[in-house]
Amino acid sequence: MKKYKVGYTQGVYDMFHIGHLNLINNAKAYCEHLIVGVNSDALVESYKHKTPVVHEKERQTIVANIKAVDECVIADTLDKEEALLKYHFDAIFIGDDWKGNPRWEKTREDLGRKGVDVVFLPHTPGISSTGLRIVENEAIKDD
Repeated sequence: MKKYKVGYTQGVYDMFHIGHLNLINNAKAYCEHLIVGVNSDALVESYKHKTPVVHEKERQTIVANIKAVDECVIADTLDKEEALLKYHFDAIFIGDDWKGNPRWEKTREDLGRKGVDVVFLPHTPGISSTGLRIVENEAIKDD
C-alpha cells in the first residue's frame, strides 16, 4: 500500500520536459491517487509576468495523458490551502530545489497543522522550461 491516499502537485508544465515527467512519476510512487494542477495562463502571467508558450488547455491535455496522473485540473491559485479545500489531499509534492524557500517552509508549517505532508522530491538537474526557452531563442537568432 502506498503511503498517501491522495497526492497533489502543481506547476506550469510549459514546454513539457523530462524533469516534469520525473516529478509526476516520483509523486505517483507515493500515493494511490495523484491530482496534478496545471497553472492557468492568467495565474502564470500574474506571478511570472510572462505568457506560457503552450496554452493551458493544451498543457492540461498533455499532463492528463500521463499514465501516473489520475486527475488533472486547471489551477487558478498558488494558495495550497485553497487547493486542499478543493481536492482533499494528504500530501503535496514539490521539487527539492524549493527546499528552504520561505514560501514553501511556511506552506509546510500551515499544511502540517492540517495533517498534510509536504514532500520534497528530487529535482532533475540541468533542465528547465526557462532554459529550453533560452536555447530556443538562441537557435532562432542563429538562423
